[in-house]
Amino acid sequence: MAKPVHAAVPVIGAAVFLAVACNAAPRPGGTSTTATTDTATAIESATATAGASVSAAPPAMIKVPDVSGMNHQDAQDAMQAAGLYNLREVDSSGKKRMMIIDRNWCQTGQDPKPGTVVSAGTVVTLYADKC
Repeated sequence: MAKPVHAAVPVIGAAVFLAVACNAAPRPGGTSTTATTDTATAIESATATAGASVSAAPPAMIKVPDVSGMNHQDAQDAMQAAGLYNLREVDSSGKKRMMIIDRNWCQTGQDPKPGTVVSAGTVVTLYADKC
């Protein structure tokens, strides 16, 4: 039968969570801790508690704003202000250029069309060309 292996698990940004879950204070300057059954049990318990509070609410529906003629940065800001964060950008000239400085690009189109009602996770494609 194989022996159980105790491995060091990196703790990056979760030191406080593990300290609370393990009922111990975090080690100053430490970046790792040894995983134990108590830690795993505490994490599973916390995960189950968090999952229990999630409701099955329908996704938010958002009206797509009209960003035609705006510079690309303002168009992105308008989409995000409306609650649309899954944005894709395309060079409408067909040259496949990258939009490095967004304010130097002007909107030439968008998909879905302005006024369309979509869910918050919908991909919105912004077409732009150099101003």
